[in-house]
Amino acid sequence: MDKNNHLHHQQHHQQQQLSLAKCSRQRCNEWIFRDVPSDITIEVSGGMFALHKFPLVSRSGRIRKLVAERRDSENSRIELLSLPGGAESFELAAKFCYGVNFEITSANVAQLCCVSDYLEMTEEFSKDNLGSRAEEYLESVVCKNLEMCVEVLQQCENLLPLADELKIVSRCIDAIASKACVEQIASSFSRLEYSSSGRLHMNRQAKCDGDWWIEDLSALRIDLYQRVITAMKCRGVRPESIGASLVNYAQKELTKKSSLWNPSGQQKVELVAGSSVHERLVVETIVSLLPVEKLAVPINFLFGLLRSAVMLDCSVASRLDLERRIGSQLDIATLDDLLIPSFRHAGDTLFDVDTVHRILVNFSQQDDSEEDMDDASVFESESPPSPSQTALFKVSKLVDNYLAEIAPDANLKLSKFMVIAETLPAHARTVHDGLYRAIDIYLKAHQGLSDPDKKKLSKLIDFQKLSQEAGAHAAQNERLPLQSIVQVLYFEQLRLRNALCSSYADEDQKPVHQSWRISSGALSAAMSPRDNYASLRRENRELKLELARLRMRLNDLEKEHVHMKRDMEKSHSLNFMSSFSRKIGKLNFFGHSSSRGSSSPSKHSQRTDSKVIERT
Repeated sequence: MDKNNHLHHQQHHQQQQLSLAKCSRQRCNEWIFRDVPSDITIEVSGGMFALHKFPLVSRSGRIRKLVAERRDSENSRIELLSLPGGAESFELAAKFCYGVNFEITSANVAQLCCVSDYLEMTEEFSKDNLGSRAEEYLESVVCKNLEMCVEVLQQCENLLPLADELKIVSRCIDAIASKACVEQIASSFSRLEYSSSGRLHMNRQAKCDGDWWIEDLSALRIDLYQRVITAMKCRGVRPESIGASLVNYAQKELTKKSSLWNPSGQQKVELVAGSSVHERLVVETIVSLLPVEKLAVPINFLFGLLRSAVMLDCSVASRLDLERRIGSQLDIATLDDLLIPSFRHAGDTLFDVDTVHRILVNFSQQDDSEEDMDDASVFESESPPSPSQTALFKVSKLVDNYLAEIAPDANLKLSKFMVIAETLPAHARTVHDGLYRAIDIYLKAHQGLSDPDKKKLSKLIDFQKLSQEAGAHAAQNERLPLQSIVQVLYFEQLRLRNALCSSYADEDQKPVHQSWRISSGALSAAMSPRDNYASLRRENRELKLELARLRMRLNDLEKEHVHMKRDMEKSHSLNFMSSFSRKIGKLNFFGHSSSRGSSSPSKHSQRTDSKVIERT
């Protein structure tokens, strides 16, 4: 069966060769001497040419040597199977030997340079030969035009390594880089304008006309594109322009030609595999070409590259480089950017949490180094926060939103959730509402969590940093461990006491701070490991009652305040002020039950509170 297939393939190949030979003979008949019989047959890859020795030998040193070796035979047959450009290139060279006119263009000049070198069509064998003609066109026409240079480089893709040895590639690349640089400088001058104050400045809003070459370069193969961009960077082309070109090239190569997302991928395994190799090369090359400057490319483009790098299993170096770049500007990222799908393991988490953790570590390390630098320049305590602090606040919100997004994932381990929550320093979060929300979602999605694990998770929250709404929610949240609820209620009570004290107490009296102890010992109960659940529930009930009473008193004070303002509008007498002080004196600010059994304020509790105020 295999033998039959082989024979069939051989026959098909022979038929193909015959048809190509017939085609090339038909082409030759249009311009060779019809009345003189051919005395030499040239076989090149893709065709057979029945020609005459004299025109070829007079121009080509290589054919002259090969013919000299076969003097005995009347009809020489010469094989030139490694001729660059194949039958198409040879036909142009043969036409030149026969004196048939054709136009040298940017589409064929690279072929002509290579074939003339291969066939030795130099000035040594004939004046004004093909080699010098092609070289002259390359230097005087192509290298002065950026579009032509790009077209020649495209032709060189199939003519390597000879095109490199003849310096066709390097000359075109140098010409493109210098041309782009000159046009960029010219466009920069055109964007210069005077401001109202008479100062010369660059108009950044004006469209940069010097970057029209970006679309042209996207037609190049990745290896040549890399060399062009490297040359441009060396010449000093703007990082923004380099970045725009990289974005354009990546979009063309990684979306239009991609077969990774082909629905019928199972039928085209080889194509997908080949495509993956190409796309991996593109991603790794683009990462290596990214400008060092921040914001040279949009951050969502960096995340797009990172997703591709993870999916295509690119080199570790490429992924770490992207993570470092993203980490340095994480404060401008969005939640959608951070949600990198987990491509590796089918049964693992929905999102790639490990990659996000490494990005956060990069951000934290960069942030610390910036803060160290900022500290030396801070002289005033009232100065606004440094950019790194602002970035820290933005990233903390982003992380809390990210945690809330990944929390419902049933496969997300507690350790992974906690390591993301703990990566940022403690001072990053001014409010813990976002973190509390994310932890609550995690608790809801992982109801089988053990009590020690719940306690670990709750310790991440600083209950003093919860807003009033979040505190009210936490106080009634049965998913939280009981100790956490006790802490929430305690801080809620403390907040109300401080609010009351600072609003209406005499000026020389300071607000009650954390040094104040609840007489019922709720905090010590929360902290002591020997407390059992029964005592915690009792403390919990008492704190809830106390909180309700404080809220009622706060409402009374607010009403009293409204009446006072009305009275002040009616009368400005000293009598009114004395009556106001009497009203305030009657109000019981800190009245609460000092005994666990009592549910209403008593004289004893009032005395206790006044002592507390004196101590503080």
